[in-house]
Amino acid sequence: MDKQYSYADFLKAMGQTGNESSAEKLLNEIYLDMFLNIIHREQSSNRLFALIDEALDRKDMPAFLEYTTALHQLNSPR
Repeated sequence: MDKQYSYADFLKAMGQTGNESSAEKLLNEIYLDMFLNIIHREQSSNRLFALIDEALDRKDMPAFLEYTTALHQLNSPR
């Protein structure tokens, strides 16, 4: 995941004579990568929320801080 796509790659795919499927394949790959990133982020976030709840129940401050820091990093813009 987290592939880097460039506008130039897209234009190159579009510019290939008689081969629109190349551009469609690139767009599909981009959309699939975005979808997988969203799903991964959501699952990671849910897992961290559960771990934070467990740490709070156990009154485990180091674990709580570790998981909240990880959640913060997951949600911060890159």
